[in-house]
Amino acid sequence: MAISYEELTTKHPCFARGDKSNNGRIHLPISPSCNIECKFCERSFNSYEVRPGVSRTVITPQEAIDAIRRALEFCPDIKVAGIAGPGDTLASPFALETFRLIKKEFPQLVKCMSTNGLLLAEKAQEVIDVGIDSLTVTVNAVDPQIEAQLNDGIYWHGQHITGVEAAKILIEQQLKGIKLVSDAGITLKVNTVLVPEINSDHIETIAQTVAEAGASIYNIIPLIPQHKLKDSREPDCMERERAILRASKYIDVFRHCQRCRADAVGIPGGEDFGDRIYVDLQRLSRQDTFSHG
Repeated sequence: MAISYEELTTKHPCFARGDKSNNGRIHLPISPSCNIECKFCERSFNSYEVRPGVSRTVITPQEAIDAIRRALEFCPDIKVAGIAGPGDTLASPFALETFRLIKKEFPQLVKCMSTNGLLLAEKAQEVIDVGIDSLTVTVNAVDPQIEAQLNDGIYWHGQHITGVEAAKILIEQQLKGIKLVSDAGITLKVNTVLVPEINSDHIETIAQTVAEAGASIYNIIPLIPQHKLKDSREPDCMERERAILRASKYIDVFRHCQRCRADAVGIPGGEDFGDRIYVDLQRLSRQDTFSHG
């Protein structure tokens, strides 16, 4: 049985009430591939960028267990084992395999996973069975016309689908998956990347829709201009605050996101121990691991 939302507020830094949590997390870079083509996403292997989609390496499930063991020596305050990339966690089998091992080896840790949600509905029972405690789904629009401006296409059951057709499938699967997982008692957070002039006037509708589907908390992430949206602008503080106020009518809004790397280790905002944990495991640092499937 997944732990409650209230218990997560005392253990998981993403659910903490107030400005800062003293609880740590380890992000395990398990998932190499992705199945959607976000226009703002540029995954990379390095040790210096602080943003999602970046990792020093990709590791195996068994290496993840070794990494957790080492991380707890450096930072005993780690309460959460999370997988958030660098690709999508459901586009390959490695994340769910890792959580099965964590459930056995480290039952005291909160198990947290992030996904784009394309495969969430069809893998919902597996997510439930491995004991995920909190799930994050990135939903950038619930209107296919808007989603198509943010996402070039999807890889869906062996087909490459683009445009509005792809957006319709993605949104349908995301909302269906959110409902299935939340109905099972798993706390569900939705992330939305706020992109001025594209989805900034759509945030209230997203928040209302995902709340009705079962999400408990909402995180609005300012765009980092890169990839095909490199010439777009990052939203200013007032734009983000307006979006938060609109979303708050329907759902609790998380305000202290650090936009963590896919291999972050430690307390958010504090020292990162990733170099010490993953330095000996940097063997898959090649762009060609970012295949689609």
